[in-house]
Amino acid sequence: MVERADSGAGPAETAVVPGAWSRRRGRVIAGVAVLLGGVLAFHRGVPNWPGRVGSLIESFLPWVGLLVVVLLVVALVRRSAVALVALLLPVGVWVDTFGGLLLPGEEGDGRELVVVQHNVSDENRDPAGTARALIGSGADLVALEELVDPQVAVYEKSLAADYPHHVVRGTVGLWSKHPLSGEQVVDIKPPSIEEGWSRGVRAVVHSPYGDVAAYVAHLPSVRVGVGGFASQRRDESASLLGRAIADESVEAVVLLGDLNGVVEDRGLRPLTSQLSFAESGFAFSFPAAFPVARIDQVMARSATVGHIRTLPATGSDHLPVVAHVALE
Repeated sequence: MVERADSGAGPAETAVVPGAWSRRRGRVIAGVAVLLGGVLAFHRGVPNWPGRVGSLIESFLPWVGLLVVVLLVVALVRRSAVALVALLLPVGVWVDTFGGLLLPGEEGDGRELVVVQHNVSDENRDPAGTARALIGSGADLVALEELVDPQVAVYEKSLAADYPHHVVRGTVGLWSKHPLSGEQVVDIKPPSIEEGWSRGVRAVVHSPYGDVAAYVAHLPSVRVGVGGFASQRRDESASLLGRAIADESVEAVVLLGDLNGVVEDRGLRPLTSQLSFAESGFAFSFPAAFPVARIDQVMARSATVGHIRTLPATGSDHLPVVAHVALE
């Protein structure tokens, strides 16, 4: 018996359409792009539970732009028109949100104070060198955090000639070229922290352009762990500081501090809701070895914070930031 060759009349095989897999991957890229655009545009809508995930996302929000660049490269390699069109959404939202920070700051009208904010680190082995670096900025005001003995005495001695007016309370201090008055502790201690913790000070700066209430603050640290983004103490401290500033009788206010949060972080809303912040400059300040976020902030009321930038590294794990504050 002669057997006939298989005529192919068996079960139908699935045909592979050329380019179908590439189109599918293009749709995946497009979906991720839309998701990133949604996160950028509506990050306030991301729930802050569990683990304060909303605040965690907001802490690194500018870096979503890097993910968009990666997707753009993949879309170009795949030659996916669908993905490229979808990427216009996150690109547009990112530019609208952060694009202004890439522009140079506008020239002031002369009614401005140059201010420096720096967490000098309680482990700084070269406080004198750090002080020299800050003097070189030519700032009118210098705000420092993590001032501990014996380093605080070094800062007081090193800065005295250029900044004859200063106040230190607890571990924070303010140095000024202009006279100060009304120096007082600002209580920003969360209830769960033991007594003796003091990280807030306020003084009135008698500048050539009028009085300015200057606040220096160091909010509690945050931690990222298996339980999520631990920021409760920081948020409580921000609320206390926000109340103090809201009650401030001097119209012009400048806040300088290590706030352990970026301005997009909802945990700082008690401050960002009533104070303006930098209009240009990313000035990522932490960690100094590879800065990924600006947690050292300059904010103001009845004043405009212009371009903000970082100074070269000192002996601290933070970079100093310098900004021009134009008074209204």
